Amino acid sequence: MEGVTERACAKLNLGLAVRGRRRDGYHELHTLFATVDFCDELLLTSRPDGVELELAGSVAAPAGPENLAWRAAELYLRTAGAPGGVVIRLVKQIPAGAGLGGGSADAAAVLRGLAKMYPAGVDLAALARELGADVPFLLRGGLAEARGVGEELNFLQQLEAHFVLVKPPFEVPTAGTYAALAESDFGPELDVGAIIAALENKQPPPWRNDLERPVFFAYPPLADLKRLLEGHGLAGALMSGSGSALFAPVESRAKAEQYAGSLARRYPGFLTRAVSLIAGEDG
Repeated sequence: MEGVTERACAKLNLGLAVRGRRRDGYHELHTLFATVDFCDELLLTSRPDGVELELAGSVAAPAGPENLAWRAAELYLRTAGAPGGVVIRLVKQIPAGAGLGGGSADAAAVLRGLAKMYPAGVDLAALARELGADVPFLLRGGLAEARGVGEELNFLQQLEAHFVLVKPPFEVPTAGTYAALAESDFGPELDVGAIIAALENKQPPPWRNDLERPVFFAYPPLADLKRLLEGHGLAGALMSGSGSALFAPVESRAKAEQYAGSLARRYPGFLTRAVSLIAGEDG
C-alpha cells in the first residue's frame, strides 16, 4: 500500500471528576470523553526502515522522537517485527497544552494507519495504553465514559451536540496541574446520564471539572475567560481536561458558528471555533 490517510480528532471532557490519588501516584478519574470535528490530518507512506516526520499546518510541534506520533510509529514497528519504515506527514491544527488530546489523537491515528499499512495482528489497545492515558479512547473515538486514568472505557450511543471552543494564547502543562491537586479537589462521580440528557434537551449540563480549581489558581485569566463566556450567554462553560481550552454548549451548529465569529472579533489571538460531536472509527 502506497499511503494511508488518517484523521486525528480532538476530544472534549464533558465533565471530569478526580476521585482520589492512586497508589501508583496517578489519579483515579471519572470522565465523559467525546471526539469533535477539529482534527489533524496524517498521511503515512512506506520507507525501507525507520521513522521520518514531516510537519505542516498552523500549529508548531516537535519533529523528532519527542513527538508522540513518532513514538507511536516506533512502538508499532518494533512490536510488529520491523516490517518496514514510515514517513508521517502531519498537518497539525490542534494546539498543544489545550486539554484537547491533540498529541494523543495523532498517536492513535498512527497506530490505526500502520495497522493498515503493515498488518501484523498487533494489540493496538495495549500499545495505546503504553503511549498515554487518552490514546486508548482516541484509538476509536466517539463518546465514552472512562474510569481509571482514562483507559477503562464504556462506549456509549452517539449524541448530537454542538459547542463553542475557545483557547487563549497560552498552554497549561498537564503534569503541573495534577501535582497541584489537593484532597479537597477530589469529588464524587459524574452523573453521566444527566449530562447526556441535558445535552439532548439543549440545556446546560450538570457537569464539572475538578481540575479547574488548581488551573484557575495558577492561571487567573482562565477563570476570567469562563466568566466572560457565561456573560456572553454561554451558560455551562467548562474547561476541557487540564486546559487551557474552554467550551460551552449551544443549541445548533449555526449558533456555534455565530458565537465563534463574535468571540474571534472580541478576542484576537484566541483560538475560537465551532465544533460538533462526531462518531468513532467504527461508525
